[in-house]
Amino acid sequence: MTSRFANLPDYIQGVTYEIWEGRQISSLHECYGTDIIVRNTTGLSIGNELVIKYTLASMATFPDREILGDDVIWSGTEEEGYLSSHRSMIIGTHAGWGPFGAPTGKKIYMRCIADCYAKDDVITDEWLCCDYSSLVQQMGHTPENWARIAIENEGGPETAKRPFTPDQDRPGPYLGRGNDHEVGHRLATILTRIMDTDFAVIQSDYDRAVHVYHAGNKSDWGIPFAEAQWMQLRTAFPDAEFKIEHQIGRADAGQPDRAAVRWSLTGTHSGFGVFGKPTGAPVHIMGFTHAEFGPWGLRREWSLWDEVAIWKQIHLHTMIA
Repeated sequence: MTSRFANLPDYIQGVTYEIWEGRQISSLHECYGTDIIVRNTTGLSIGNELVIKYTLASMATFPDREILGDDVIWSGTEEEGYLSSHRSMIIGTHAGWGPFGAPTGKKIYMRCIADCYAKDDVITDEWLCCDYSSLVQQMGHTPENWARIAIENEGGPETAKRPFTPDQDRPGPYLGRGNDHEVGHRLATILTRIMDTDFAVIQSDYDRAVHVYHAGNKSDWGIPFAEAQWMQLRTAFPDAEFKIEHQIGRADAGQPDRAAVRWSLTGTHSGFGVFGKPTGAPVHIMGFTHAEFGPWGLRREWSLWDEVAIWKQIHLHTMIA
């Protein structure tokens, strides 16, 4: 099949622009598979009709919404299909009615990473994380409070939509694990050592001038900040099993060596930290990390997980228990 796009990054950026800025929502019938499986941190959905419904609702709430593509880190071939890990910044004004109630006129900024499997210009598998914690804080809420409000708006703990967990998953057409590029292995090894509480890897493998962005719009420079952020996550779920789900490494001309790793933490809320006192709640975290490397180590890191989804799992456990 001949594509109208020059390459995979051009396709991902192009269809994203057409859908959002170009308002071609109906094009989702063509570029998203009829039975696409979307594993959003907020829950599982199947079918492009649900994608269209979500897109329309989001655009109505933030009618000037733009999705600014930051990078596309990818693997695969035309014959087997491609896996794209697309990092973007979403910008829009809360000028319409929606989940946040009456329009506030607030301008919001939210990072997002989407892993999409595409073949013949059709996306049929997707894994998605937006920094909803950052969004709700800009709207005047805490992630903890907004998760509780969402449960109430969805009819209470018995009927509320569950965030994505592995037991909900469905097999899709993409069976790959990325590629074997050394940069992907390098990032996967760093993350594995961090989750094994070998935090010395940050001192040894990060550039001392590293810039880090983590969930909840936490952003700063330097190794001490990176150490503190990763420790805060790990200490809240000390018994959780860490798993590398997918990894890609690339060394493209004109760009720094870079990698994209999708990972998970599955266990219980058994430690103190940013998620309060231990509750024993079962929690699954779908995480995404993009990184760029320079001559002195890892120099840029973007790691996303959904703090609202984590709080929702904790609340659902404590409300029902």
